[in-house]
Amino acid sequence: MSRIGKLPIKIPAGVTITIKDAVVTVKGPKGELVQPINPNFNLTIEDGVLTLARPSDERTDRAQHGLYRSLINNMVIGVSEGYKTTLELIGVGYRVTNTGQILDLSLGFTHNILFQLPNEVKVETKTERNKSPLIILESADKQLLGQICAKIRSFRKPEPYKGKGVKFQGEVIRRKSGKSAAK
Repeated sequence: MSRIGKLPIKIPAGVTITIKDAVVTVKGPKGELVQPINPNFNLTIEDGVLTLARPSDERTDRAQHGLYRSLINNMVIGVSEGYKTTLELIGVGYRVTNTGQILDLSLGFTHNILFQLPNEVKVETKTERNKSPLIILESADKQLLGQICAKIRSFRKPEPYKGKGVKFQGEVIRRKSGKSAAK
């Protein structure tokens, strides 16, 4: 039995889950998310708790059991509380501003990078004196938020010698010593 798949999902107040034609729809105060699942899986909602049962002990069913439970749980948390991620720009002259859903990144290239964010993601930028610029992203969709953060980070990954680049706040960059340390 899957350790993650057999865990029940508690449905908080204000969140409704509907299951129709192998598609799970979760509605809450932060938005609405939809996830198609395998039609053979059995979902039951009793007393504000959703449980997921797999049809058999075949390898594919065992693999999908924990996956679908995690996806539905992430949807429930997303529409009730939401997800928030903070990115930090480390480097001299690295700046960020936003105009609506367009992010303007100055990362040491000859031209600024303009990045269009989807409407599901809320963005806020902070620039304080003597502190690194921050990009704060919020969304109800955990998968989309992770994808957007990975794309922004890929514009200038943190390098190991000086630590310059775009990194997650709290991320530890493994540093290397330069050529002079070898002597």
